[in-house]
Amino acid sequence: MTFKLATAAALCLVAACTPRTGPGMPGPEQQPMAAERQADGTCQAREVVPAIYEQVPGQVQVVQAERAADGTVIRPPIYRNATVPQVVRPRGELRFETPCPETMKPEFIATLQRALLARGYYTAAITGRLDQATVASVRRYQSDNGMDSGHLSIETARELGIVAVEQTVS
Repeated sequence: MTFKLATAAALCLVAACTPRTGPGMPGPEQQPMAAERQADGTCQAREVVPAIYEQVPGQVQVVQAERAADGTVIRPPIYRNATVPQVVRPRGELRFETPCPETMKPEFIATLQRALLARGYYTAAITGRLDQATVASVRRYQSDNGMDSGHLSIETARELGIVAVEQTVS
């Protein structure tokens, strides 16, 4: 009897620790895009932009120069031609305004998916979840418009017509 009770208790513990997914349950793909709340109430996304290196022709020193005690060169250095890495774009950080997490509800995400579908960037089913297909579509759309990020920017959301556009009163 105690063995059955211990087994049942162990199964309950395992079930309680197992993450739940499925309809209505938040899975990892449904988590809102990372955003940091600012003092003014807006949210900003922060994305690290990796450095880009390119292999270019160059010379590598193989043997150092031999110098006399007075500093005169006895034998010049020896170089060989080789390809060397060169930084084309240094590592950086991209910061931009993004919808806050409370905005990224299933209805909003479904509207985002429909807007991207209408423009030919999204081809999957409208799910209302921020899944890989949605993030990839956002990245493609924004990349074509000059910003390579999978985080939805407020500017892109305005272009897609899914958030209010601020109007200036004259």
